[in-house]
Amino acid sequence: MAVVSVDVASYADVLKRLEGEGGKLAQILEILNKHNPVVKDMLTLECNDGTGHKTTVRTGIPQAAWRILNYGVPKVKSSTASVRDATGMLEIYAECDKKLAELSGNPAAYRLSDGMAIMEGMGNQVAETIFYGNQQVNPERFTGLAPRYSTGVVADADSANNVFNAGGTDPTSNTSIWLITWDTMGTHALYPKGTKAGLQHQDLGEVTLTDSAGGQYQGLRDHYEWDIGLSVRDWRKNARIANIDTDQLNDVTYVKNLLKLMISANEQLPIQGEDENAQGTRKFYMPKPVRSALRFAILDKIANNLTWETVAGRRVMMFDGTIVEREDAIISAEAVVPFS
Repeated sequence: MAVVSVDVASYADVLKRLEGEGGKLAQILEILNKHNPVVKDMLTLECNDGTGHKTTVRTGIPQAAWRILNYGVPKVKSSTASVRDATGMLEIYAECDKKLAELSGNPAAYRLSDGMAIMEGMGNQVAETIFYGNQQVNPERFTGLAPRYSTGVVADADSANNVFNAGGTDPTSNTSIWLITWDTMGTHALYPKGTKAGLQHQDLGEVTLTDSAGGQYQGLRDHYEWDIGLSVRDWRKNARIANIDTDQLNDVTYVKNLLKLMISANEQLPIQGEDENAQGTRKFYMPKPVRSALRFAILDKIANNLTWETVAGRRVMMFDGTIVEREDAIISAEAVVPFS
């Protein structure tokens, strides 16, 4: 994909970052931060095919035959299919005038303040792509979850067995709850073979920059890159509750129905602890309006299996023993998922 470059800051931008008569570099309050636990939760594995990852999934189980004496049985075999998931390259350069950085009084902190915003933005883009990326629409990206669970019609896709309908019909107020199992045999992120996982930063140091008129000056440059993909090796380990109408979340009956769908989604997945391939981390992810409705449900005590618990020193919402996370990358204006 194309590499995007950040515009060089002006002296006015530097002054905005200085506070008080002492002119110390201000600690910037990040008011645009998004909550993307999916980026922290995802398991990451190295690709086994260069920039892509090949997996083999079983698509059919052979049926034995009852035999009677003097008669044979037919030969059968199991059926499998090969899937190849690709990775995408997310990159950006950051540049600033060396003199402006020095005027800030702390060049390293000045550059770090930009770097934090850049890394935050890249994390947001990765989270959005995990849910909505579609290589058929944007070939430079990787394919996320929504295109893999895009229908509730079983005749159209096996994964439709794990897609549940909350009944919404308005795409302007439509969203989803996702139940994801991060697992080496389930869903996991990818990075190209022979490279490093995660967001990479390189300080390119002092370079000569050119302004719009062709003039040159000394600047400082940083490079950020994140090569990442997504593999859903076993579609049975995830579930989507689609067509949630956010305009109905104040209706207690509607919220109770969502909780029933969450039970159905959990029951649809392989049982952890009983299935040898049902390991890994399993969590619910939902947008802010839905999780807020569940918080009110706890307050109103409409479900005993919806609680607050302390896990690893963190207060978390739990539903039937599964952590419920707020994920800001999930939008509330999704296309309506078909069920017929």
